[in-house]
Amino acid sequence: MNRNLVVFIASSLDGYIAAKDESLEWLFKVEGEGDNGFSEFYDTVDTILMGKRTYDWIIKQETGEFPYKGKECYVFTRSSQENTENVRFVNEDVTNFINNLKNQDGKNIWVVGGGDLLHSFIQEKLVDQFIITVAPTIIGNGIPLFKEGDSQLELMLKRTRNFNQFVELHYDIKR
Repeated sequence: MNRNLVVFIASSLDGYIAAKDESLEWLFKVEGEGDNGFSEFYDTVDTILMGKRTYDWIIKQETGEFPYKGKECYVFTRSSQENTENVRFVNEDVTNFINNLKNQDGKNIWVVGGGDLLHSFIQEKLVDQFIITVAPTIIGNGIPLFKEGDSQLELMLKRTRNFNQFVELHYDIKR
């Protein structure tokens, strides 16, 4: 069975994943329910992908241990970096790397974030599922979930759920 590359992310109603200053303050003001489905999703993945700016943001925010300990974690970067105990830095062809991961045994692969990284995955048609949790907030500007010029993708709604004020939209990519 092939592994799926899944984008599991929160977005404002107007399509932003973070404010211009990379703040998520708007997201934490919304009343959710439990962990808004995070634990359930987290159990379905064993590999995590993110861009370098997302990684740097997480490291800056986390005061304890690395939040994705126990999962294979790859950080895509344009510069050469020394691997750490928790992270392998990747500076190679995205398509080959992802296809290689997908062909290995394991659970699903989670794209945590990085707008540029996500854009590359969409352009190369590597994404298999989108699970987007929409917050009832309009922030007006910031870092968009999708970029102008992203490839057109046909999606099929798999399920919707709500977690108090949040709505989760789960889409499969039509192939």
